[in-house]
Amino acid sequence: MAANDRTDDVLRLRATLASIAPGTTLRDGLERILRGRTGALLVLGSDRVVDSISTGGFFLDVPFTATGLRELAKMDGAMVLDRDAARILHAAVHLMPDPTIHSEETGTRHRTADRVARQTGYPVISVSQSMQIIAVYVGEIRYVLEDSGQILSRANQALATLERYKLRLDEVSSTLSALEIEDLVTTRDVAVVAQRLEMVTRIAREIEDYVLELGSDGRLLSLQLDELVTGVDLERELVIRDYLPTSRKKRSPEDVLSDLETLSPTDLVDVAAVARALGLGASEHLDGAVTPRGYRLLAKVPRLPGTVVDRLVEHFGSLQKLLSASIDDLQAVEGVGELRARSVREGLSRLAESSILERYV
Repeated sequence: MAANDRTDDVLRLRATLASIAPGTTLRDGLERILRGRTGALLVLGSDRVVDSISTGGFFLDVPFTATGLRELAKMDGAMVLDRDAARILHAAVHLMPDPTIHSEETGTRHRTADRVARQTGYPVISVSQSMQIIAVYVGEIRYVLEDSGQILSRANQALATLERYKLRLDEVSSTLSALEIEDLVTTRDVAVVAQRLEMVTRIAREIEDYVLELGSDGRLLSLQLDELVTGVDLERELVIRDYLPTSRKKRSPEDVLSDLETLSPTDLVDVAAVARALGLGASEHLDGAVTPRGYRLLAKVPRLPGTVVDRLVEHFGSLQKLLSASIDDLQAVEGVGELRARSVREGLSRLAESSILERYV
């Protein structure tokens, strides 16, 4: 299976899970079927391919309701809904997918669901009467829905882990700021911050999947997650822009982010591997000195537009030159008047003082 196809299937699975999350009408209908112990097979979409493998049944084209779904599930056969699950198009349909399509499912209903999903490209939902489970088939992916309580328990564990990692990230980020001001940054210092940022991002994405699947049951979890990771994506980009090596083979910040995201969990805990992904050299270069451009600290100066930050960095070239620049020097940059120059000068001075105090007091 091609990587792009797998990515597309994952995105479609996420969209499908959102449409059947607790609190949605479709989930209400599926749970009514489970409680009624009757099982069902639903195809979420209709076109010529679906029509070509469908025989018998009834053409309905009626608005979707949870109670209607429950009643129609009492009949043998599958139901075909529109893509948005807003209307029930067909009921009691016998699906006959291509029997040569490979499937590892053994039960008749699940095997049919798997093959229909692969052949049509539409999500297919199978409600098992005997096993009392709801399985979602999207492309080559099979996903079994779990009870909200179990998901919430795992999500809370992941949230506790995220809190610990975020605390450590704040510590190493503050240390990096102090080292930048003192011009004592090494490759190791940058790699450790990038490593922690990537770890926090991965844990946050895992929790986002839980929030998606929990639907209305995940509101509080979503609020806690937003509070913890606000600013993390921007911090990742700024760190990379600060230390992106200048070489003949130019790499964009997006390229570096992509390389970091492809690191395996084993490589991610290896600071040297992170440094290589950043383009800062191998393990023997970890203690080598590097110089920041100043994006991170300038981003902390209040009411300073991104375009002005870019011009300041382009003009001065390094954080140390920015820190030693006078108000007249700052005014020489396009878009920086006297008022803004004083704001930048005072903002950087305050950041320098607070960073040094945090490091040594």
